[in-house]
Amino acid sequence: MATERELMAARIFLRAVLPVIKVLLEDEPKMKRRFAGVTAKIQFKARDKDGDVGACLVFDKGAFSVEQGICENPDISFVFRSVGRMNAMFAGKPAVPFIKGIWRLPLLAKVFSILLGLMILMPNARPKDPAKRRLKVKMTFYMITTALSQYNKGGDPEMAAWTKKQPERVYQISVDEGIAAYLRVKAGKSQAGRGVYTRRRPFVHMRFNGVEGAMPIVLNDVDMVTAVKNGYLQVEGSPEYGGNVGDFMVKIQDLIT
Repeated sequence: MATERELMAARIFLRAVLPVIKVLLEDEPKMKRRFAGVTAKIQFKARDKDGDVGACLVFDKGAFSVEQGICENPDISFVFRSVGRMNAMFAGKPAVPFIKGIWRLPLLAKVFSILLGLMILMPNARPKDPAKRRLKVKMTFYMITTALSQYNKGGDPEMAAWTKKQPERVYQISVDEGIAAYLRVKAGKSQAGRGVYTRRRPFVHMRFNGVEGAMPIVLNDVDMVTAVKNGYLQVEGSPEYGGNVGDFMVKIQDLIT
């Protein structure tokens, strides 16, 4: 039976990491062409005594979505003996699943290519190409804002207590005109979004000095205090609550790496 920590990590992988595949399909020309004509369902499933855990990637001729749970009649299924093994695979560690539909070799090759593309999120991925660096920053901030919301929805006691005491507040992250994401909280509830939230002024706004200013944070080379000191980051609003967000980011990263 999976532990609470394993289930929380799986929640982050399935609900926050897998959805950023959409960024790869939109921003990576080669990946976009590779999946332009693909219509398929790819299931990831981990067996557990309390019920199987999983999600399904849905490709539809350029469109992409993630269906949570177990879908019917997937074209390929990656089946893991435990939630921990599935988490290990997503974290880039050795974990060999049983693959149903392995005979669909062309489709399987494409799926492996997109899973390898997700590895750009790993802390040790240090791309030098400007386009790849931009992609890493964009995917990371899209992922982490969604992960923060899922961490709360998944019932982490500390974050649940933190969100419960707050009125409606928006925590905005922005890098440049093309990279922005936010976390909205209100009385224990949370919602993540991409872009700039326009209905309310941010309670905390973390403004990064472009992609190169964001990279040291994304790569874990500096903490938020050092990033501010070095001019990589400007925090507008409550420094205390901005620091809280940074602390939760670190906890999520420790959980999934």
